[in-house]
Amino acid sequence: MLIPKQNRKLIYESLFKEGVMVAKKDFNAPKHDELDVPNLQVIKALQSLNSRGYVKTQFSWQHYYYFLTNEGIEYLREFLHLPAEIVPATMKKTARPVGIRPRPEGERPFRGPRGDREGYRRSENSQKKETATGDFKPEFRGRRSDQQ
Repeated sequence: MLIPKQNRKLIYESLFKEGVMVAKKDFNAPKHDELDVPNLQVIKALQSLNSRGYVKTQFSWQHYYYFLTNEGIEYLREFLHLPAEIVPATMKKTARPVGIRPRPEGERPFRGPRGDREGYRRSENSQKKETATGDFKPEFRGRRSDQQ
């Protein structure tokens, strides 16, 4: 499909900026949800990148999800004439807050003191167990399966 170079550049810039792109499976949509480009052109441009191995495609609930691969990052850098310092948003490291330490894998998160739960628990006196008395002997009054 012939896609105008201006539209292809808009699609590639958006894909490189975010690292991912979503397109609804609606070939007749006048424009994409995020870009001012026909939805069909977005799907076909990304389908072309998928066939060359520059993006991975996942289809779910009538939407195409495209994820940029490392080869795709290199290709788009060359196509858009970008320096190596610029990376997609999915490749950027997020800064961790200073006061929070990472938990070891098996450790549970701290939930505060447990004294605040005592208000809705039953008291010792109301926790009377209702059990059968010691002389209770249940008996079966029906026919056993081995007797006919």
